[in-house]
Amino acid sequence: MSFIKSTKIPVTILTGYLGAGKTTLLNRILTEKHQQKMAIIVNEFGEVGIDNLLVVNSEEEIVEMNNGCICCTVRGELNKILRTLTFSMEQGKVHFDRVLIETTGLADPAPVAQTFFMDRELSEKFEVDSIVTVVDCKHVHRHLDEKDEAQEQIAFADVIVMNKLDLLEEDELHSLEKRISFMNPTAQMLFTENCKVDLKEVLGIKSFDLNHKLNLNPHFLEEHHHHHHDDKVTSVSFVEEQPLDRNKLDRWMSQLIQEKGEDLLRYKGILHVKDVEERVVFQGLHMLFAGKPDRKWRKGETKRSELVFIGRNIDKKELERQFRECLA
Repeated sequence: MSFIKSTKIPVTILTGYLGAGKTTLLNRILTEKHQQKMAIIVNEFGEVGIDNLLVVNSEEEIVEMNNGCICCTVRGELNKILRTLTFSMEQGKVHFDRVLIETTGLADPAPVAQTFFMDRELSEKFEVDSIVTVVDCKHVHRHLDEKDEAQEQIAFADVIVMNKLDLLEEDELHSLEKRISFMNPTAQMLFTENCKVDLKEVLGIKSFDLNHKLNLNPHFLEEHHHHHHDDKVTSVSFVEEQPLDRNKLDRWMSQLIQEKGEDLLRYKGILHVKDVEERVVFQGLHMLFAGKPDRKWRKGETKRSELVFIGRNIDKKELERQFRECLA
């Protein structure tokens, strides 16, 4: 089987609440031997960039945004930085294989990821590889109870680095793991102390879509999640073998995005659409939605739709009713 290698530059978005260990992970990435040249965009909140002083000396291109939170200035300044980087690369002044964006601990990662969808010029040059969220296992329960940003960072993650494991008892970890996997069942969890992770598990993993997760565990969406916390962010998943009607599906998604787009933090899936030979892969962030045909269904493969919605104020019964109406 041959795969067309993407020529786009992969982007890793590194997020996590204040004090979770993002800079520790960034330093680890900068100092380990990975044979890749990176452009690092560090976002500091406030006039003076402290993070840049904490980041070890390295040969990477480090760009600092310190006139506010990346998600507030993202439309303008992040665009500008990325365009400058590509221009410098085209002029032969710099070379880099990937971009890593570290957001401030108070940032919602969605607008950062949306930048690569909304700007056609940037989306032709870059692709989001993954959103990596670092979690402070010792204090995250409190952050999740009190801070919407902490919930959203977990909701958007493709990989969750469960850090500071040494500060937790086994039963505490078990309950935390259950809580987080209910909020985001599609993210891969890595368990660490001092962010000691194998870089292969956070870089170049192409886990911004569901394929990676379904390849690891084709039945993970069928697992039943039990939930005991009153978190605003929850997840709902559907698995259905009956094919979907393309027109009904289009109408439903348009309506859903208009009515619930602000509350739908992340949604993705693989769809079995009537009269379409390929699997249709879709994903969205808030109001932005993209769907495209993937590979053909394999011989003997069970054709089915598998969808996950992660967001706030999700009415599972109503969502399921609307989904069922899309069956062919």
